[in-house]
Amino acid sequence: MSICKWIAAGTLAVVLSSGTALAQGNLDKLSSFQTTGVTEFTYVEQGGAKAEAIRKTLAGINLPDGFSIDLYAIVPDARHMAVGPQGIVTFVGTRKTEVWSVTDRDKDRAADEVKNFAPSLAKAIPNGPCFSKDGFLYIAEQNRVLVFPAAEFFYESPDVAAFNVIPQGELVPPEEESYNHTARVCKLGPDGKLYISLGQPFNVAPAEKLDKYKKWGIGGIIRVNTDGSDREVYTYGVRNSVGHDFDPETGDLWFTDNQVDGMGDDIPPGELNHQTAMGQHFGHPWFGGGDTRTNEYAGEDVPVEVVMPAVATEAHAADLGMHFYTGKMFPAKYKNAIFSAQHGSWNRTDPIGARVMVTFIDAEGNATMEPFADGWIDENGEYLGRPVDVTQLRDGSILVSDDLAGAIYRISYSAQ
Repeated sequence: MSICKWIAAGTLAVVLSSGTALAQGNLDKLSSFQTTGVTEFTYVEQGGAKAEAIRKTLAGINLPDGFSIDLYAIVPDARHMAVGPQGIVTFVGTRKTEVWSVTDRDKDRAADEVKNFAPSLAKAIPNGPCFSKDGFLYIAEQNRVLVFPAAEFFYESPDVAAFNVIPQGELVPPEEESYNHTARVCKLGPDGKLYISLGQPFNVAPAEKLDKYKKWGIGGIIRVNTDGSDREVYTYGVRNSVGHDFDPETGDLWFTDNQVDGMGDDIPPGELNHQTAMGQHFGHPWFGGGDTRTNEYAGEDVPVEVVMPAVATEAHAADLGMHFYTGKMFPAKYKNAIFSAQHGSWNRTDPIGARVMVTFIDAEGNATMEPFADGWIDENGEYLGRPVDVTQLRDGSILVSDDLAGAIYRISYSAQ
């Protein structure tokens, strides 16, 4: 039976199918190209009062000269994004139970349709979508990774071709499943392997967990073949990374990391890290961020060689998604620069973050970060939006997701 509902926080009319239970068992059917019985989608209205309220906020966003920001799509709980190689659809993860497909059918650079993807599959924190160049969509959930071949084709149907890469319960041990720091992200590396971040669930990882976490890559970044085989830990000493990308010139991995809470307003710094070799260690839990030692391990010798961050960011700004810019729309100085999202502080006396940053890397590899788009914190210290991720459309504009406003913004450039 179909029912009508309204998505909270606006007047978004939707239609939700409940014909067949969205059970885990449907994955077996979809992997065998069988129908599940689910026939309808949840659709998100793209106009109305909510859209007008978002546009009012965007009128106050500060950008460099020549840049403009517009509402691209209303997407509830919008987190990390993956633009299809054909440019047909953008998939948007959430920290809840939905992945959204966003389509701009008339190519006016605003979405015509937003609907849930693969509604016959139950999902748990499907935060991290990423694409291979040949059109395979990977989605990293709390404790599994799925692949959807030809997702830009199959997304039009409630039933989609779907297969396990890492089955449920095998991304991390089931007893290590947590409600904290489990928003995974993924990216296909230049070696063709799939890189997946695994945040550790504590503020500071306890000593009794370290050996287990090292083995599994919890508090690090793992990589696997695209069929899930040959798992190995690529990165160690990470507290909770929710954004990574590869330098298009060198192939090096860069990633953001959220650092320790409870040490005060101004320490420790957040991090943008640059990894040049497999197995490097980035300091957690001995360091809380940058060269600031954690209280829990302050008296101990550091038993590993630590790579310090390429950029130490402002404390508690919460650096999340990031993307190397490879488009042709923006001025030449932005070529191969990193655009990254700061989600904003949750426990700082004076809020900070809630902005898009840009990082320039010079010929010697030195990185310098500065604000690119801000204004999502008003004069009362109230958040009007909280950016999560940055990605790029084929025309060279960039998209920014916002899980507070439930929206995706498009930033474009014109010399006029």
